[in-house]
Amino acid sequence: MLEGLEITIFNSKDILKDNEEFRLDSEYYRKEYLNIYDKIDKGSMLVNITKMSDLSSNGSFAAVKKIMNLGGERNIPFIRSGNCGETFINLDDLEYISEKSHINLPKSRTKLYDIMMARKGKIGGASIITEKEVDYNCSENVIKLTISDKSLFNPFYFTVYFNSKFGLKQIERLSTGNVQPWVSIFQIRKLLIPELKLPFQLKTEELVKQSFDNLNTSKQAYNQAENILLNEIGLKDFAPSKEPVNIKSLKDSFTKSGRLDAEYYQVKYDEIERKITSNEFSSLGSKIKRIHTGEYSKEYFKKNEIDNLTFYIRSTNIKGGQIEIDDNYYVPKKEFTRIAKKGDIVTARVGSVGVFGEIRKELEGSIYSDNVLNFKLPDDFIPSVYTLLFNSKFYFELIDRLARGSVQQRLNQETLKDLIIPIIDFDKQQKIANLIEVSFSLKKQSEHLLEVAKKAVEVAIEENEDAAIEYINNQSNSNG
Repeated sequence: MLEGLEITIFNSKDILKDNEEFRLDSEYYRKEYLNIYDKIDKGSMLVNITKMSDLSSNGSFAAVKKIMNLGGERNIPFIRSGNCGETFINLDDLEYISEKSHINLPKSRTKLYDIMMARKGKIGGASIITEKEVDYNCSENVIKLTISDKSLFNPFYFTVYFNSKFGLKQIERLSTGNVQPWVSIFQIRKLLIPELKLPFQLKTEELVKQSFDNLNTSKQAYNQAENILLNEIGLKDFAPSKEPVNIKSLKDSFTKSGRLDAEYYQVKYDEIERKITSNEFSSLGSKIKRIHTGEYSKEYFKKNEIDNLTFYIRSTNIKGGQIEIDDNYYVPKKEFTRIAKKGDIVTARVGSVGVFGEIRKELEGSIYSDNVLNFKLPDDFIPSVYTLLFNSKFYFELIDRLARGSVQQRLNQETLKDLIIPIIDFDKQQKIANLIEVSFSLKKQSEHLLEVAKKAVEVAIEENEDAAIEYINNQSNSNG
């Protein structure tokens, strides 16, 4: 009768072990969690090896709120929960606070090699503070951990550990039973981390630092490619007008565009288009070989959960010119007709419009959602170059303009076709494309090094440090 069910039997005396909240829900006692704790039960508790702080550590709620509202230019980066969770702080979506606020919130200011953990929203994982993020500040939804003795716990090993399954499963266990994923400092203080041998910890530091160097070089190559591209079309260092008023005749406005919303006619749009049309250009619609909207899927599977699955591209997967794979979103390929092909370009159709990604070889055969538009340009338009162009701040403005006019921003096939594009010399495209390839290759290497570090930590805990170092050396010899 109980066949196929997962059952864990506990004695009442064991219920309170590591369970001060007296959790009785069955999820808390899942075997995968208990197996994790079996392997790390001799580890050190964070409360004994770190100092913990967040925005609320600076005083009462009322006092902190008053400090946060101190005036002045907002120029101090402010780390929120959404910026944490990967090995390195995500700098793409930072908020800012004033210098006055920053000075009056000393306990939540970041120092070199502090560890940041999100405790609300997308929790799990840890991010290390590098030289770039020193003296930032952080919100009440971020826990800042300062290791007390770095000769015992290397901050790079510490970060990798909490991004491995041993760290992630601990946080996942604590957050189960909540409507919204959330953990408190009270809970985080009980997280365990094994004190592995220092030579192994230093190996993880080498991997993370090499990953960081590769990531920075990747960004430099990408920025160089963008600068060459924008210089080619006359938009490098161009600052469009902020003038909100633009006087247009009926002939040059509604009759021409069919749009009556005032935002559509802002001066900045005209200025950007004049720059683009000062050289050879075309409308996107006149160059597109095909364009499709994707298909809706009523259910998703985890990767390899059943046979014959393929990745399902959603608008949220499109980031920085690439498409990030999420192992929780796979669908049966045979049930769909719209299949992505190498060299296609995809973009969000609803919501967060203005992001573009290229279908590269590893994503060929994927399915794309009904919130995604997919189009193909002629062979003399290199996809990575035009994807880079469409992701520039200037094209974000033009796309935003096209998508306005409804309660929710929406981009359809016909409005996308109205976008004007420059005709770029093919040799120049090739030079830009080469830099993009260098950037993507280095980014992939960076990600691989972090995966090696995480796997090595897991091997060290499940076997021993020597086996973990051997694993690292084998990965190095095989060049990933």
